[in-house]
This record gives sequence, structure tokens and C-alpha cells, in this order.
Amino acid sequence: MARAYSAAGHAVLAHDIDDKALTGALEQNAICGRLTAENVAECDVIFLAIYPRAAMAWLRVTAPHLTEQSVVIDLCGTKRGICETCFGMAREYGFSFVGGHPMAGTQYSGFENSKDGLFRGAPMVIVPADPKDETLLTRVRELLLPVGFGQITISTAEQHDRIIAFTSQLAHVVSNAYVKSPNAQVHKGFSAGSYKDLTRVAWLNEQMWSELFMENSDYLTEEIDGIIQALTAYRDAMAAGDAHRLKSLLREGRLAKERVDRGSEEKA
Repeated sequence: MARAYSAAGHAVLAHDIDDKALTGALEQNAICGRLTAENVAECDVIFLAIYPRAAMAWLRVTAPHLTEQSVVIDLCGTKRGICETCFGMAREYGFSFVGGHPMAGTQYSGFENSKDGLFRGAPMVIVPADPKDETLLTRVRELLLPVGFGQITISTAEQHDRIIAFTSQLAHVVSNAYVKSPNAQVHKGFSAGSYKDLTRVAWLNEQMWSELFMENSDYLTEEIDGIIQALTAYRDAMAAGDAHRLKSLLREGRLAKERVDRGSEEKA
């Protein structure tokens, strides 16, 4: 986000507990200065690009320094906990808070792996306290323009967490579990795109994802239970030598994917 705004010609201030990251960002002109309690109110928009609990803790300390013109957007992977807490702080101190989740990323973390165009064309989910507050929504859309998002989706915190458990979190769990097979160590020469696609996000930041999974454990465990049930059906059909049942299960999956893709094309 810092690179995107700087590339668009905006002045970006930043704070990080890793001074090496800040120094690197300054040297590479991704930021132009350090964010402090004294200058935070000068910012048009403040992004909380850290883990949910850390984001809430930082905002508790910073909230008294903000004004009614301040707009704060978090970029965390779950929304219920942080939105409930930060909406309350926004009401107490008079600034605006909107939950946010940019829907793009890579398996790599850290400033050294950042790109100014990572979110260009990607969806951005925002969670306002009042979805009917068109004045705030218009302002948020304008503030996000320099990033180049392809779509802004308005959601509730609960809807976001329920859907993200399937679209993102379950995929990370499955990928991380899949690569634990002993055959992963000898796959070279026997694997192609399907292996690469399925294992890309196994290379994850376990500290961040553990916090996100626990924050969303109710919806994520439902999704894990569902895929265990589906996998068990495939396994049982093969164990029973029931080729007809197996073919039926595979057909159901293919048709489900076709319906999803057709629906996506129609919406586009």
C-alpha cells in the first residue's frame, strides 16, 4: 500500500516495530517519513497493515491523537473482532473507521517482497459501520483510488468472515496439510501446474495465519468439516471398489465448478 500511494505521487508516512523495514522503505522512496503521534492527524487515511490484535492495540494508543477528519482502514484478514472494537473507538474519539481487506497477495511477506502494483485490478472488501453512509463510502472510494483496485465490495463483518473462511483460509489449511505428504519431498520430475497451484500458499506465515484462523475458528472449522466429509466420500467409494459412485462424485464436483464459473462470467 505504501508503494502504491508513493508511486501515485502521494506523501506516505509509516510506523513499524522493525526499524530495518522502515529504513528500507525510506531508502527506496516507498515512504517519505516516519508516522508519529504528532503527525498522524495530518494523514488523509491511515492503514493498519498488521495483525488484528496488534492493529487494535495500536489504534487504542493512537485514537486520542486523531480528528473527525481522520479515516482509518484496517487491512486484516478477519473482520468481526477488529470491526467491533474499532467501531467503538471511532465513536468514542470521533474519527471514521472502516474495515478493509485487499483481496490479493503472494506467499511471501516482508517489505522486501512488496510491489506497488500488487493490488491493481484486485477486489477490495470494505466493512463500514453504516452501509448506508454514502458520504463516508464515497470518501473511502476516493481515498482508495491511487491503489487501482478493480472492484470495491461492501460487506458486513460477519459475511466477510463466513465467505473468507472458504475462499482463503480453507485453501491455506488444505495446501499446508497437502504438502506434508512424504511424496512432496520426491515430487520433482513428476509434478506440473496442479501441484504448483495447490501448494503455493503452503509457504505461509504461521504466526499471522494462526491468529487469523483462531479469530475465525467457528466458520473455518465448519469449512474443514465440510471438506473432510467430501474427501471421505471419495475415499470410501474407492475403498469399496465403487467406480460408479466415484464417477458420480467427480461429476458433481465438475458441475459445481462449471456453475461457479458461469456465474462469474454472467456477473462480469
